[in-house]
Amino acid sequence: MSLHLILHALAVKKHVDAAVISDFTGLPVTDVSRVLAGAVARGRVIEAQRKFLLAPLARVALEGQYSREYGGPRSDTSFLEAYGAFERLNIQLKALITDWQTIELGGTRVPNDHSDSEYDAKIVDRLGELHARAERILTQLARIVPRLAYYQRTLTGALEKAEDGASEWVSDARLPSYHTLWFELHEDLLRILGRQRSE
Repeated sequence: MSLHLILHALAVKKHVDAAVISDFTGLPVTDVSRVLAGAVARGRVIEAQRKFLLAPLARVALEGQYSREYGGPRSDTSFLEAYGAFERLNIQLKALITDWQTIELGGTRVPNDHSDSEYDAKIVDRLGELHARAERILTQLARIVPRLAYYQRTLTGALEKAEDGASEWVSDARLPSYHTLWFELHEDLLRILGRQRSE
């Protein structure tokens, strides 16, 4: 299971170091490093600049493991209901991020240069309200798949940074920002349930 979790972490996180995988999986970083070294030796994982990514064949093999590893959640009514609620909230999150990244000027949407602090503050307030609803969904999901509590902690942390004025924590793709983590959560849930993104 530890190998599957580590490969799954790479499928979701793409290109990260052992410490990030440890945080994501809850496995000790020494165990993660040991498993990664073995996976690199067997050609399942590629190491580049002390970060790791899935090899193409390992990605294909991983896809075939999800039905076995997550048979329980796939048939759990509570998990499926929480997932449905997440997808509905995901539509709202996407609209919110669009409003964060763009602003309407003269009836036309243009990139938001974030010079209007009042506009940005309203979006962050909306994000806080959305997160309050997401918390309930994440709690329900984590009851069935406990490792998903990772997202409760990290999403809350990203929101708190944004609320403290570090606006890059809303959606900067170079950081574990709120939007970055939400995207990863969506990817995680789709893999658990064997579904594809609709967009």
